[in-house]
Amino acid sequence: MEGERRASQARSSGLPAGGADGESPGGGTPFPGSSGSSALLQAEVLDLDEDEDDLEVFSKDASLMDMNSFSPMMPTSPLSMINQIKFEDEPDLKDLFITVDEPESHVTTIETFVTYRIITKTSRGEFDSSEFEVRRRYQDFLWLKGKLEEAHPTLIIPPLPEKFMVKGMVERFNDDFIETRRKALHKFLNRIADHPTLTFNEDFKIFLTAQAWELSSHKKQGPGLLSRMGQTVRAVASSMRGVKNRPEEFMQMNNFIELFSQKINLIDKISQRIYKEEREYFDEMKEYGPVHILWSASEEDLVDILKDVASCIDRCCKATEKRMSGLAEALLPVVHEYVLYSEMLMGVMKRRDQIQAELDSKVEALTYKKADADLLPEEIGKLEDKVECANNALKADWERWKQNMQNDIKLAFTDMAEENIHYYEQCLATWESFLTSQTNLHLEEASEDKP
Repeated sequence: MEGERRASQARSSGLPAGGADGESPGGGTPFPGSSGSSALLQAEVLDLDEDEDDLEVFSKDASLMDMNSFSPMMPTSPLSMINQIKFEDEPDLKDLFITVDEPESHVTTIETFVTYRIITKTSRGEFDSSEFEVRRRYQDFLWLKGKLEEAHPTLIIPPLPEKFMVKGMVERFNDDFIETRRKALHKFLNRIADHPTLTFNEDFKIFLTAQAWELSSHKKQGPGLLSRMGQTVRAVASSMRGVKNRPEEFMQMNNFIELFSQKINLIDKISQRIYKEEREYFDEMKEYGPVHILWSASEEDLVDILKDVASCIDRCCKATEKRMSGLAEALLPVVHEYVLYSEMLMGVMKRRDQIQAELDSKVEALTYKKADADLLPEEIGKLEDKVECANNALKADWERWKQNMQNDIKLAFTDMAEENIHYYEQCLATWESFLTSQTNLHLEEASEDKP
């Protein structure tokens, strides 16, 4: 009865309910927690033999925690707290929809850049309206990513696409490049929206709703240059000292990240190579159809056969082009996103280590009485709380991320395998139809020649 009463209050206030069971109010991915150090590496990353062609996709072994696990970076405002409570008798409802579209190029005397339209539709009570439309450039996305890392140093922030494409890819501001980036930015924002903690970040809300001048004004309210320099110096000093006693579960987590980075980078490289070879094969095959048409003009006895061959080649070319499109849109972006995720994970581990290193240095100072013994215990107590919050946040987000990663990679490779099967069946049916028609034709001719 108490749960029903609270649910009724939440509904009457116009606020969506969700979150305590670990699901985002938007009906997003469950928010798993730690299942102990022994479970950190239960899920295989990728099993790759030294032969690059032997690829094994992730296993689906991941445990979900009970939904009471600690999330230290949860917003504490009443509205946000209500939004993150999920009642068992209420269905999951997605309450934040974000679309990134309509890229627009801008040319000034100083620079050339592209802005993207962002449309947000929401039923959340903390938003002033149900729909917002703003335009943002890539630098604004970078600012948002930085603010999220600053507010949640040990949560796994979704990666942004690179500022410049790697060698061999399309040129900057090319239509293909802009469209590829638009899709990546769309996924970036929607991954944040589906995250049970990041979705309630105040800077994220401002990014989605503020007009350009308001966002510019908000950016200037951050810490000054000297403050940022001080934070950087402390971070560098902590990283130089290193962590003396990293907990075993984070040692295993770090090993997982290193192995994952190696495997996913290798898969990315192989996938790009396969796409390149497929493109070369397609370009070469396109020339064979016209060649057979020209050939038929000089072979009166083979006109029909050569034209049928040209038609079969043309159908196979179209099937190959469709398969290449599937590879470029379904597999390559997913694999490369997790290459970027591997870099993000290394940054998260470094920030966690910096927090612990700061605590270690204070404990050491107290041990050897290098500082005021009256003030240090209080500082150490605060740092211990900070380390515990950071560790719990990372452990909870880690399990959630692993589950999403396994699902994404498995789906991408499964879809690609199904696409390949359909492609080969289509090409096989094309040539079997040709051979059957030619066989029937020869049988008819043979029967006519008999007396």
